[in-house]
Amino acid sequence: MMKYIFGLFIIIGLVVAGWLYNLYDEIKDDVNTVINYSPKQSTQFFDKDGNLIANTFKDENREYVKYDDIPARVIESLVAIEDTQFFEHYGINPDAISRAMIKNVKAGDYVEGASTLTQQLIKMLVLSREKKLMRKVKEALLAIRLETLLTKEEILERYLNHVYFGHGYYGIKTAAKGYFNKDLYELSLKEMAILVGLPRAPSFYDPTKNLKISLARANQVITRLNTLGWINKEQYESSMKEIPTIYNQTLTKNIAPYAVDYAISQLINDIPDILYGGYKIYLTIDLDAQQIAKDALKKSYDEAVKRDINFRKNPEDDSFVKELNGALVSIENSTGKILALVGGIDYNQSVFNRAFQSKRQAGSAIKPFLYQVALNEGYNPASQLFDISRTYNYTVGGVQKKWQPKNYGGNFQGIVTLRDSLTFSRNLSTLNLVTDVGVGLTTEALKNYGFKDIVDNLSITLGSMSVTLIEFSEVYSIFSNNGTQVKPYIIDQIINKNGDNVIFEPQFKEINKPEQSYLMTSILVDVVNKGTGKGAQVPGIELAGKTGTTNNNVDAWFCGYSPSIQTIVWFGNDNNTPMRRTETGGKIAAPVFSYFYKKYMEIHPEIPRNFIKPENVYTFNVNNKEELYTDVSVIPEIDSQIIYEPSNTNEEVLEF
Repeated sequence: MMKYIFGLFIIIGLVVAGWLYNLYDEIKDDVNTVINYSPKQSTQFFDKDGNLIANTFKDENREYVKYDDIPARVIESLVAIEDTQFFEHYGINPDAISRAMIKNVKAGDYVEGASTLTQQLIKMLVLSREKKLMRKVKEALLAIRLETLLTKEEILERYLNHVYFGHGYYGIKTAAKGYFNKDLYELSLKEMAILVGLPRAPSFYDPTKNLKISLARANQVITRLNTLGWINKEQYESSMKEIPTIYNQTLTKNIAPYAVDYAISQLINDIPDILYGGYKIYLTIDLDAQQIAKDALKKSYDEAVKRDINFRKNPEDDSFVKELNGALVSIENSTGKILALVGGIDYNQSVFNRAFQSKRQAGSAIKPFLYQVALNEGYNPASQLFDISRTYNYTVGGVQKKWQPKNYGGNFQGIVTLRDSLTFSRNLSTLNLVTDVGVGLTTEALKNYGFKDIVDNLSITLGSMSVTLIEFSEVYSIFSNNGTQVKPYIIDQIINKNGDNVIFEPQFKEINKPEQSYLMTSILVDVVNKGTGKGAQVPGIELAGKTGTTNNNVDAWFCGYSPSIQTIVWFGNDNNTPMRRTETGGKIAAPVFSYFYKKYMEIHPEIPRNFIKPENVYTFNVNNKEELYTDVSVIPEIDSQIIYEPSNTNEEVLEF
């Protein structure tokens, strides 16, 4: 009889073994998910000094931490409360399983589990959380197999990085920063105990919502450590009394959202997982400059709103306020590194990034390029131009029409110097200059500078082409960087989760001779000192720049630079409707430029204050005034009887 019973047990054992083998064969590939663990990780953005700007992520906010960087006390606390025999068992704990089975039988329900940390990791990564016998069997089989493929340390590293700690935090490093605003090595024992107690029921034990319950759970962890003899009496007593400071934050705060959005736009096509691939991205942004730029735009916006309120016919009509917006891009002259990029007045109101997503007409801000073409063709700042009206005939749809452009205020001077024509932004003399130099030659030069959508007619003098602030920053660098154009860039370095890094280098393009660009700089300094750009002045530093206002005040610009930093400012209505006639480049944009440099100099008093004249720029006297010339822009023949005294220094508006 015993022989038959023994045989029956053997048969049953073989059947069970076969069943288990087939079951494992079905699920064995699932273990690869744990072995080849590659979770979504938050990408971090830093400024040029290594200050954290933003965390970005998709679905799971997780900052990964290697096992060697996890404090030993965190490991002890976790093991003490969740799986005391973790370092002794082989994936499952038979003693714990027996105890749990007895309790469940007595209760007539599933009231206690016996999962090891290895089993919990498998449950999180591979299997469902349902309390079913089949799932528990699979879990045990995979746990046993996993422990033959990974070390205990590798299992713990995966567990502590993957587990959810509540409040949107995945992984213990993220949770430490979120709840306590600390790195792991800065945590107290009580803080560690709070963290390791969370995974069992993250919402229930969330210390931002249920602090008393969370502390009680943490005290269980500390008591367990004391019972096991892993901490001494003094550590136990002091930890039990401690009540840590809890922070209620999302860790998703972005203190330079427009800059980060632009950086992402530059990377997303080449690095599709840029938002959740665990990258560390170091930007060229200077956070102090970024804040100054933001404040400068808001200040000028508020002043424009006050002016609008004073001019309103209907006090309730706030349509202007709703549509008005601005943007700013500031770069380092010599490299193109973007120090500040603000794409709007308020990111919370509009995420549309006007620094690179919006193309607006350049208007009179284009004029320095037109004059640079003339200088390169042999004109001199002292060359005399005709500031008189002409009538232009053109045809639209077979109908012949006439165009008679005029200066702001309708006046004209007759004869002006090239320098004064640009300083006071004379429209008529600009048109006559481009006509004399040649429209075709001028348009080809503009294309070489980097402008797009150029039409081969006199509308180029109006700044009819549309540009983004980033594009304008690039082309204007031929002035600020002494003839060598630099491409603005915002990403300095990228480090992936494996520690591999890519460093970005400046891109240069020689466009103009330094001495020729210096001639333009000298004129643009006059624009700021006594011309249409007076609102951009800052005591104690030489600044060069040009205002720009398009027809009907649709766009207002100030494009300028110091000896080391270039800044482009724009204002306009988002719906492309005209602003009030008071809102010109000199009125609304130039003050932003001034505020930016004034405040920037306070925190960076070391920046260069004066432009340096190249050796091959010479001086001569004309009409008792000192003027510049070069080997290209030679001394012109001048009628000394003609003396020009400007009668109008207002911002220009060309009627077309």
